[in-house]
Amino acid sequence: MSSPPPTPSTSSAPPPIAAQDVPKLPVTPKPKSGIRAALEFTGIPPSLFEKKPKLPSRNWLIFIGVTSSIVGYYVYDRRECKRIRREYEERVRHFAEEKTGKFDLPRKVTVYGAKWPGDEDWDRSTRYFRKYLKACHICLPIFVAAALDYQIIGGKKHGDIATRVANDVKDERRLAAGLDEPWQPPMVNPLQLTPEQERQRKLEGGTVIIGRHTLKEYMSGLIRGWTSSLERVDPEDELARVLAADGRFDEPELEESPSPVGELDGDEPIPTPSRLGTRTPYSPFDSLKKSVQQPPRPTGPVAPEPGANVPPPDRIPPQAPLLFVPFTNLVGIKLIPLMMWDFFNERKKVQAGAEAAYSLILNQTRPFVPPTLPPFASETSESVGFVEEGDLAFDRASESYYKSSTASLPAEFAKAREEYYKSAVEKLKTARALARREREPTDDELKTPPPTEVELHAERLKKEMRWTGEEKGWEIIKPDAPAKWDTRLDGALKVFVEAPPLPPSTEVEVRKEDA
Repeated sequence: MSSPPPTPSTSSAPPPIAAQDVPKLPVTPKPKSGIRAALEFTGIPPSLFEKKPKLPSRNWLIFIGVTSSIVGYYVYDRRECKRIRREYEERVRHFAEEKTGKFDLPRKVTVYGAKWPGDEDWDRSTRYFRKYLKACHICLPIFVAAALDYQIIGGKKHGDIATRVANDVKDERRLAAGLDEPWQPPMVNPLQLTPEQERQRKLEGGTVIIGRHTLKEYMSGLIRGWTSSLERVDPEDELARVLAADGRFDEPELEESPSPVGELDGDEPIPTPSRLGTRTPYSPFDSLKKSVQQPPRPTGPVAPEPGANVPPPDRIPPQAPLLFVPFTNLVGIKLIPLMMWDFFNERKKVQAGAEAAYSLILNQTRPFVPPTLPPFASETSESVGFVEEGDLAFDRASESYYKSSTASLPAEFAKAREEYYKSAVEKLKTARALARREREPTDDELKTPPPTEVELHAERLKKEMRWTGEEKGWEIIKPDAPAKWDTRLDGALKVFVEAPPLPPSTEVEVRKEDA
């Protein structure tokens, strides 16, 4: 049985409305700001104002993150340097505010900085003092705030500091022995100090030692000055006598011809060039030269130089206190990573320099800790193997940063000598031949005259002075050479005590001022 068909409904559904027939609501435009309206009139595209910001790409995020981190670390480091400087300025400012007499002089310290091995810039250590202990960052404000004077002495070659210290000590000893007269100004100067006052001012000041290599040169010069003779010796004259005796620049002797050849009747030989002597042109002044009588030479014993018989003291007198400043000069490609690390950590050097300057200004000292000598060592031995080095072990780790090429310095000096003397043989032959008119000069020699024999001797003396000084200086500062010591120095040296750290309250106050 089938169901009946559905009956149609009387109500019908509304027909669908097309999307395009739907009326759009009016969109109210966002009011433009005055700045945007003004910028649109300048010709800037409106799409630029409607552009929405989006996150940068991965590579840009890496670049921005790394760059901002490096710049932020650099800015933080330099701000810390300024903060440290202001901290120590405030700590020492009261020293400059103390009242003094009109003729009183401030404390004066002497700063020694030797040349760093393997670096052509000889003033690296003194520049380190100017940067971290005197100028830009730290110690000029601190020294000025504390009314402290200073003198910087640098060495251009190895051994210059040792020679300077030894000569200064000898001058002081000669003044004390009455061998030299103290310098007197042409006019009366109320600020002129006597030698005793100068020495007392030096003892009240101090000596700043920049690096271990400077300590070795200072100790060597100090011992040499107090233990050697007071006789004045010109190093150039002394070396010239040594060079004149070695025979390197002597003229080779001419070979004698055999006697049977060229004999005349009788015993008179033929006047060969070897028997005629040198050919010199006649001069009418020869007779005048012969007529001039030479002054008679003294025949008796030569009197000794003043000061040659003055014995050295049994005990070296007290010296100015020492301030040890660690210094390491990074030279070479292998140390570039450490150079980059130091560039972003200047605050550590500034902190160390500020503490050193603060210790010097407070003027608190302790006795120098001498090295422990072996049981049977000589009392006057300068370089022995110490059991314990004491204060002479200062900054030993810095010697590990010497360039490896410094070990071959003696070989380089020997090679330079050999090459120089090989080339000097031909130069001497040319100079002597032209001086004796044995040949005419060439066109090149007329344009550029070769050096004379006198000029060659002067050039040799200059080179030997440099080579000899460098060799002696390297023997003092080389890593395997200990710092020199003499038992006569016991009780003569003092060392500045490290300054205590600043209290936390001062750091908080300075940080609030920075904020």
